[in-house]
Amino acid sequence: MPRLPEVPRADAAPEVVKMYDMVFGKDRDPVANPGTSTGTPGNCWTVHANAPKVLTAYAAFDYTRSSLPGALRSLATMRTGYLKESQFVFSQQCKVARMSGVSEDKIASIPYWQIATCFDTRERAVLAYTDCLVLQSGRASDVLFETLRKEIGDETSSCSATS
Repeated sequence: MPRLPEVPRADAAPEVVKMYDMVFGKDRDPVANPGTSTGTPGNCWTVHANAPKVLTAYAAFDYTRSSLPGALRSLATMRTGYLKESQFVFSQQCKVARMSGVSEDKIASIPYWQIATCFDTRERAVLAYTDCLVLQSGRASDVLFETLRKEIGDETSSCSATS
């Protein structure tokens, strides 16, 4: 249950109503009738609606246009959710990972990826870099970064592995 008030459709700014339409469907009030297609209450959207500019900026980035493949983004985001002990982020990203073709074996292995045999070099580099970002304030060894660059290229290496 959120601590901040949720913004019903009738009180939402026009840009928020557009987001509500996209996430919950036209004319549905997500406060009165909560829930998304992924099974969450959707209250992260209705609480963020208190700050329409933040909500709009958050939703503006089209992750499907990112140069980092969806499966790799999902591995990084699942690991981030796990490390930060966010059940919401972890569980939601597991759903996205499945849609991106990540195997159940890999999803289950996120907590102990370092010893799991199901990840290839590319995936291990992304997971190691994620650990560096989350656990070591961004410190990554030159060897790790060169491996990441070799595996996914300069354009995706310059992006945050958790985006």
